[in-house]
Amino acid sequence: MDFIAAIGGTAWTVFFFIVALSIIVFVHEYGHYIVGRWSGIHSEVFSVGFGPVLWSRLDKRGTRWQVAAVPFGGYVRFMGDADATSVRHADVSGLSARERRHTMAGAPLWARSATVVAGPVANFILTFLLLMGIILALGIPRDEVTVGKALALPGVETSLVAGDVVLALNGSATPDRETFATVARDLPVDEPVVWTLRRGDTTVDVAGPHPLPALVAGVSIRSAAMDAGLKGGDVIIRAGGQDVSAFAQLPDIVKATEGAPIDLTVWRDGATFDVTLTPRVRALPKEDGTFEERYLIGLESGAAFEPATRQPGLLEAVQLSGAQMWTITTTTFRSLGKMIVGQLSTCNLSGAIGMAETMGDAARKGAIDFISMMAILSLGVGILNLFPIPVLDGGHLVFHAYEAVMRRPPSDRALRVLMSIGLTLVLGLMAFALSRDLICV
Repeated sequence: MDFIAAIGGTAWTVFFFIVALSIIVFVHEYGHYIVGRWSGIHSEVFSVGFGPVLWSRLDKRGTRWQVAAVPFGGYVRFMGDADATSVRHADVSGLSARERRHTMAGAPLWARSATVVAGPVANFILTFLLLMGIILALGIPRDEVTVGKALALPGVETSLVAGDVVLALNGSATPDRETFATVARDLPVDEPVVWTLRRGDTTVDVAGPHPLPALVAGVSIRSAAMDAGLKGGDVIIRAGGQDVSAFAQLPDIVKATEGAPIDLTVWRDGATFDVTLTPRVRALPKEDGTFEERYLIGLESGAAFEPATRQPGLLEAVQLSGAQMWTITTTTFRSLGKMIVGQLSTCNLSGAIGMAETMGDAARKGAIDFISMMAILSLGVGILNLFPIPVLDGGHLVFHAYEAVMRRPPSDRALRVLMSIGLTLVLGLMAFALSRDLICV
């Protein structure tokens, strides 16, 4: 049964990875295609995947749209291309001047550059739209800390009611979410908490649970907690032989294990069960821009209630989506820089296996998590393709910059050598990332 379950889990992982990658590749290549078309460059083939063709259709513009058997990539072959890279060109000397204008080789430099950069830009647009869609669908927490739904906790009869506005905790004012979090973290973990609430037109004081109990709000993807089957809504009662009443107790308990397995007693829907997890080393970004490597089990903290949300306006959603993209991008480059100089473990790098597992785990958590991870993967594909490496879009742009300065393209011999070097680099990076998936836990 375990073998059958493993096969099923692998099939799930591969399926959703292919779905996500196919969408991302299609958007990337469509960026090349549509801007090329607008620029007067004719596309002969638009392919999602490589290898044997499974399905194809010729449209009225003479472009063959196809799906190929190997789904890990895709390409647009423009008129006059000798191959899918759009760097080497076939002999177009027999074409008229008008026909040559519709080839990649015969198009003006601005048209070729716009066509090349459009692929990564399409990925950035996809990421932006997906993130903005999530923000609009879920809403954002209200500035005033407002109870949307009181959550069940073991041994506690909550006095919170949907619509309550939290004014203070143990007499300390909580005018906004940031202050609420600060005050809650400083509260004693083993003493009653007095909640001052605005309920309708009145202000009431009620006894309530610790505002940040050992409640699991979510489980991190590719974590020990996810492998153990923990999920949102679980409450940790004991960890490492110690009673737990607040989430703030867990990090120190996990840290003290130094990577050794840790036993948890978990409450779920009125029943308890035990699990054993082995913490994994992960890099966490700090406020000063550096990273800290810590042992983690992959639990995300939550409050004793689900916060009430509000619907953001379109402009606010645009700003929030852009801010998220910027945060993801800067964090990615900082972490890569730290890996290069040896200040951060390369085990934080994921290859094809790691990305597939990430997409599979995200799909298991639900549509929102899957879409979120697809947005991040699309952003990563866009950034990676802008690296100035031959065979990538960034390498093409370097060739175009050379042509703009020198008034001639690089020689065929130079292109062959550079493309070979670029292909070696890309394959080497892929192999190294894959080795991290196989070696690192």
